[in-house]
Amino acid sequence: MRKKLFEDGRIHGIISAGGSGGTALASAVMREALPIGFPKLIVSTVASGDTGPIVGETDITMMYSVVDIAGLNSVLRNVLANAAGAIVGMARAYQAYLKNFSEEGAAEKKRRVGVTMFGVTTPCVDVIRKHLERVYDIEVYVFHATGHGGRAMERLINEGQLDAILDITTTEICDFLLDGNMSAGPNRLEAAASAGIPNILSVGACDMANYGARNTVPERFKDRRLYEHNPMVTLMRTNKDECAKIGEFMVEKLRRYAERKEMVQVWLPTGGVSMIATPGGPFEDREADRALFEMIEEGLKDSAIRVVRDERAINDEGFARDIAEELVRLMDLKKGGGR
Repeated sequence: MRKKLFEDGRIHGIISAGGSGGTALASAVMREALPIGFPKLIVSTVASGDTGPIVGETDITMMYSVVDIAGLNSVLRNVLANAAGAIVGMARAYQAYLKNFSEEGAAEKKRRVGVTMFGVTTPCVDVIRKHLERVYDIEVYVFHATGHGGRAMERLINEGQLDAILDITTTEICDFLLDGNMSAGPNRLEAAASAGIPNILSVGACDMANYGARNTVPERFKDRRLYEHNPMVTLMRTNKDECAKIGEFMVEKLRRYAERKEMVQVWLPTGGVSMIATPGGPFEDREADRALFEMIEEGLKDSAIRVVRDERAINDEGFARDIAEELVRLMDLKKGGGR
């Protein structure tokens, strides 16, 4: 019913208030029936806890009720009044956005490109973003590859809100395979491949799995090569066998789901797959990288999916511009955005 109201343009926001049960029901509707960008607000008794399962990869706004939502008192009245004001403001802003968007024809003016990024691939993505937005009528959406980022990107692909993908940073696969903290789940890579849109992948940050503080690293990995990115994030260098499995995951997904294999490419930066995996870096491991590269090359042989081996590091400016230009070629765009 709510989806029908949205599709008919009869609603411009949704709000709910409740405990854990009501929050679970309402958030499921918000996640599954309404797109990213549509105003969503939940007042909940569990809003100050772990809200990851509630929000997921969507843009649900949460407000803690402070007291239980059972009867009314001055605190709850104040919280609910603020929530009402918030959703009204969001709904009005959303309505104005839709009107302006329609009048300006923005949907037809700019092509939308999703790019995945991590701290150790930021220089590459910065060059890509600036180049694409400066030279072409392209709007770049950067997704932080923290698990939720990859899922958010794939949700937008499924909603038809992205026209092409530069999946530079596929590290979420490592976390899925190695029980890390930033897994995007078992369906990573499927959306863009199934959509048949231009889709260039690389192996950015596949030299690492992500865990919390050093004392939270699983016991079986305690003797591995670890790197403290900050006090809350510890990285573990993937080894030869793990890199082969990462490559195998990518090959299986692309072979199975790519609807238009001519629109899919995989670029392998042999000079270093992350900022810390370059020669002399703390995560340099040529043997592990070779296992990753060779698994992808062999696995995609005769698949019609192009594999590009490049001697530069992933954060090399030339590599970044060249991979961006190749995506533009697949998109059949001219400078300024015309076909």
